[in-house]
Amino acid sequence: MNFSEYQKQAWTTAMHPNAGSNYLYPTLGLAGEAGEVANKVKKIERDYGGVITDEVRATVGAEMGDVLWYLACLATELKLDLGVLAQENIEKLASRKERGAIVGNGDVR
Repeated sequence: MNFSEYQKQAWTTAMHPNAGSNYLYPTLGLAGEAGEVANKVKKIERDYGGVITDEVRATVGAEMGDVLWYLACLATELKLDLGVLAQENIEKLASRKERGAIVGNGDVR
């Protein structure tokens, strides 16, 4: 499945208030789910001594899937295509790498 197709299918499950004109809900959901991913990773260090078991991997992966869902819904709310965003991002990073500008600060490098 590609990102554009995922985005279309994810949108069919969007049930948030005013879906189609509510970018705030998926933005806040994205932030919350990203925090859950970070929290699960933190617990890998605290509870598992840095060992990633199959169970832990699956748990983190499920949260990452939630991040992807909210990102796809936010893209839809903003009338952006996740597949296009992914392609443009890879091109930007490849250009930075080629120019030796992949490290450093700032959006425009």
